[in-house]
Amino acid sequence: MVVSRNLFNFANINLILTNPILCPMKTDIEIAHETKLQPIAEVAAKIGIDENILEPCGRYIAKVPYTAIDEEKVKNSNLILVTAITPTKAGVGKTTVSIGLALGLSKIGKKAVVALREPSLGPCFGMKGGAAGGGYAQVLPMEKINLHFTGDFHAVTSAHNMISALLDNYLYQHHSDGFALKTVLWKRVMDVSDRSLRNIVTGLGPRTNGVISESGFDITPASEIMAILCLSKDVEDLRRRIENILLGIRYDGTAFTVKDLGIAGSICALLLDALNPNLVQTTENTPAFVHGGPFANIAHGCNTAIATRTAMTFGDYVVTEAGFGADLGAEKFLDIKCRKAGLCPKLTVLVATTQGLKMHGGVALENIKKPDADGLQRGFENLDKHIKNIRLFGQTVVVCFNRYDFDTDEEIEMVRNHCKEKGVAFAINNAFLEGGNGAVDLANIVVDEINNNPSKPIAFQYNESDDIKTKVEKVARYIYGADSVAIIPTAQAKIKMIEQMGYADFPVCIAKTQYSFSDDPKKYGVPKNFEFTISDFVINAGAEMIVAIAGSIMRMPGLPRTPQAENIDVVGNEIIGLS
Repeated sequence: MVVSRNLFNFANINLILTNPILCPMKTDIEIAHETKLQPIAEVAAKIGIDENILEPCGRYIAKVPYTAIDEEKVKNSNLILVTAITPTKAGVGKTTVSIGLALGLSKIGKKAVVALREPSLGPCFGMKGGAAGGGYAQVLPMEKINLHFTGDFHAVTSAHNMISALLDNYLYQHHSDGFALKTVLWKRVMDVSDRSLRNIVTGLGPRTNGVISESGFDITPASEIMAILCLSKDVEDLRRRIENILLGIRYDGTAFTVKDLGIAGSICALLLDALNPNLVQTTENTPAFVHGGPFANIAHGCNTAIATRTAMTFGDYVVTEAGFGADLGAEKFLDIKCRKAGLCPKLTVLVATTQGLKMHGGVALENIKKPDADGLQRGFENLDKHIKNIRLFGQTVVVCFNRYDFDTDEEIEMVRNHCKEKGVAFAINNAFLEGGNGAVDLANIVVDEINNNPSKPIAFQYNESDDIKTKVEKVARYIYGADSVAIIPTAQAKIKMIEQMGYADFPVCIAKTQYSFSDDPKKYGVPKNFEFTISDFVINAGAEMIVAIAGSIMRMPGLPRTPQAENIDVVGNEIIGLS
């Protein structure tokens, strides 16, 4: 067992110091370093992947060609979605639960695979450090996964900025011919949180430096290239989507796209390796695909459809997650990814913690780790809203209680009994401390529900034929609980442009705060009587979705006062501080 420093409290110090299993404390990265990894060919062989098709990236990582996908096998696999209640700033351990469930399924003899997103350097060095699970439920090698990995993020960044450079060059070279764009929509990206680059001016200096224009940077997970990578089904689909990227508007109101630049082939060349999913392993050597990394608060928050389909080709049970709470990640997973990729989860696991429930029950953040039955009871309203939302899609729900060392038996029973009253299956996850053994009960309940009470076909929350405003209103009213939707005048003008250019049938991807159902991050619990405000629309013509910007959400995050980068170091040729 391990006790994470995040779970430690002094009430348990005597137990910890007198228990040889619990002491000494180990960090996630220490556990990762102590885990004996298997050569990636052996990991692949467990699920029937031929070593000869692997493209090794060292001893423990490999690319698996997407051509290995078998649609018949995909149809017969059991896809499990893991989502969560509205999270705290520390999260709720959704990735740890996802990995732990795969470990638990393996422990009970199932052919299980987990499929996750790749971490972004922005949060790794900013808010939260590593994002590869925790304790004895991690994907490994965790340093490589959290940092440069196989270069997928760099490929997305390079492809996006290559388009920016080629667009600027086209405007410069054709300026003397009288060519210009009324509006340039394409910005730049980098995988670093840097608020200073949100808005910039380019082309300053002599004329040879280009045409002076306003621009800016988004973070790489918000790039349309990332969304395209995650939704493409093959290289032909990738090329088609890249050609359709809307770069700007001509003075006659027509679209100017990547196809007009004639560079789609070169951008595909930059992304060709990145298109294939990455195979790694867990702390118990279970196969894991880690591929793609859009955020759920500013993008659609799911790993690649290719990775999910590859995992379903080789696994009987495939566990995947959607970012942040169910109002963000799960809604987009179901309304966008599943709609476009033809997927349907057999079941959804909803992760909850006492500290998350207490926060939404009005308990002060500094007290959410302390016993508070009344605060916990009030927090059930947030849990219930998420259960209701997931059921709206036709999904069977299992509530997974992600246990921390400060949780009391009494409060755990409160959550269990509440779920029983709501007719929802309940299980405790102890995978952080116990690996697969700590998720066996969860795995058994998930398998039983899939066998006896599987999800129905997805009931999407809007029709593709609905207009953009109606799509936004349906999600805001039914999923968020808004009374009304306000679209500011400049955003209304964008809707007219979207309709005129033929993009109105696309799904909507609402970018909003992850900390509340509303567009106000300080409104915890289940806000009522609120207006949901849309300030802008971003046309992702290649990804084939319309991003609706709600409230003050930023597509380029800033860094906190004390960034996690201050804790990351190299000691004795080993990286520390990522956990």
